[in-house]
Amino acid sequence: MKHWSIGDFLNQREGILLATIFVLFAVIVLRAPEYLGEQNIDNLLTSWGFLAILAIGQLAVLLTGGIDLSQASVLAFTGMFLAILSHGMPGLPAIVFVSLGLLMGAGLGLVNGIAVAFIGIPAIITTLGTMTIIRGLVYVLSNGAWISSHEMSDKFKSFGAGETVGFPNVFLAGLVCCGLVWLCLQYTRPGRDIYAFGSNLAAARNAGINLKRVQVLVFVVSGGVAGLCGYLWTARFAIAYTQAAEGREFAIIAACVIGGVSIAGGRGTVAGAALGALFIAVLETSLPFLRINAFAQLAVVGAVILVAIAANARAERKPGRQILAPRDRAPASTGVPNR
Repeated sequence: MKHWSIGDFLNQREGILLATIFVLFAVIVLRAPEYLGEQNIDNLLTSWGFLAILAIGQLAVLLTGGIDLSQASVLAFTGMFLAILSHGMPGLPAIVFVSLGLLMGAGLGLVNGIAVAFIGIPAIITTLGTMTIIRGLVYVLSNGAWISSHEMSDKFKSFGAGETVGFPNVFLAGLVCCGLVWLCLQYTRPGRDIYAFGSNLAAARNAGINLKRVQVLVFVVSGGVAGLCGYLWTARFAIAYTQAAEGREFAIIAACVIGGVSIAGGRGTVAGAALGALFIAVLETSLPFLRINAFAQLAVVGAVILVAIAANARAERKPGRQILAPRDRAPASTGVPNR
């Protein structure tokens, strides 16, 4: 029987990333001890919660070799719609907004899935188009106006801005979502079908897997968690605006890739995506404490993410197998003269 050891864990992608995060965190704390302040830790956990929820939705799509660029737009649209709803119907409890956020996001994800699976439009083109359309619908829905805290009901804000046993509810929601997706991928047939789809499409087809159903499923999951984030984001920050989460698509995909998820499909774990989200959350929340110019912070984050992605891509590259002898190598003597 093989015994588990710390060395075995550190040799895995997730172990290396966790060690890197620990070193990064230690360097930040040594440089800026105030980073450990209670308010900042709360911000760190919240930032991780949002990014982790979106990243595991993206993970499901990436495992099939697809990509979803519309998550941030879905977040903004559902957040705006639910904020308007809370203003008109202040008596609705938080569970209604959570459920509606999931359903609305899943519905928008279903549109992506149908376009990709049944119409045959490539995922990147489909979600680039729906990203633009949905973001435009946010402007149409709100007439370009913002919805502030005083226009939202207290019940609407209660869960997203609240805490449970000392932890932000957004962080706990992230843990729950990660756990549910992990269970699905590891122990259910749809989860195995998703990995099979991305690992070997021909083999998955020959095994009788319904490929269209798998494609629709992953986009529904991605849209559903984005819709959930739309409610949590709006309730947490107590504001709904048209540019909510604009540009976060890069960070979401980067969290997955940094965590070892292959953009070619078939390889990746929930733990890796969650740790990738933690890496980015630590990096983004630390820059103000390191006295880095506000205008340079985005550039620094982008540069670090690009380096991490490049390292991951290089690690995925495997050398080709040589099956022919080099031309400059003389053939072995056989004792038979050349003719």
